[in-house]
Amino acid sequence: MKLGILSDIHGNRVALAAVLADMPSVDRLVCAGDVVGYNPWHADCVDAMRGKSATLPDDVPWPADEIPTVMGNHDRAVAAETPFAFNGMAQAGVEHATEQLSDEQLEWLAALPDERRVCDGRVKLVHGHPDDPDHYTFPEEFGPDLLGDEDVLVMGHTHQQHHEVYDGGVVLNPGSVGQPRDRDHRAAYAVLDLADLSVEEHRVAYDTSAVIDAVTDADLPREIGFRLTQGR
Repeated sequence: MKLGILSDIHGNRVALAAVLADMPSVDRLVCAGDVVGYNPWHADCVDAMRGKSATLPDDVPWPADEIPTVMGNHDRAVAAETPFAFNGMAQAGVEHATEQLSDEQLEWLAALPDERRVCDGRVKLVHGHPDDPDHYTFPEEFGPDLLGDEDVLVMGHTHQQHHEVYDGGVVLNPGSVGQPRDRDHRAAYAVLDLADLSVEEHRVAYDTSAVIDAVTDADLPREIGFRLTQGR
């Protein structure tokens, strides 16, 4: 089985569409959280994860149903109004998402779990850290001690693409679809082959100028758009 792994979409429909168009054939998709925030297309990205959006290609090679997703800190702030130490850009995105999403979309977001297991428990999804969903687990903190009884631990939150292979399994961050912060502006995702626990890290270019224009039109802080060109 092959999994396409997404994280930190952050309302960036343009980047998500580019990732899905670039995705090689996989058996299904999973998402490590933060579907909303920052960029202006929160509703479209939520509906894509719900399997209800035109953002998804017509000929997807995976089941066109809900994509297993865990709750990120931006998702929680929007759906449950849970406080987090947000800067001005992040807070603006949270407020914009709260205004844009329907009751049904907010209910879906609020129901997301902090942890999810897929593929008969072999893959565990969290957003920040297995013990703390809001902890930033940067690549230098990766280690076999993060693994439990799963073969693969998937984390997001840092927006930094990286993976490590250990005797006990794989620790993986696919990077951010909608706002990379590893000095590479291209949208990030990963493909996991469960047959041999191999990981392919992927990057795909997309139209950042279209996102900048949309951010400006939505009266969101302009820096949200401009930082996309620098991968920070």
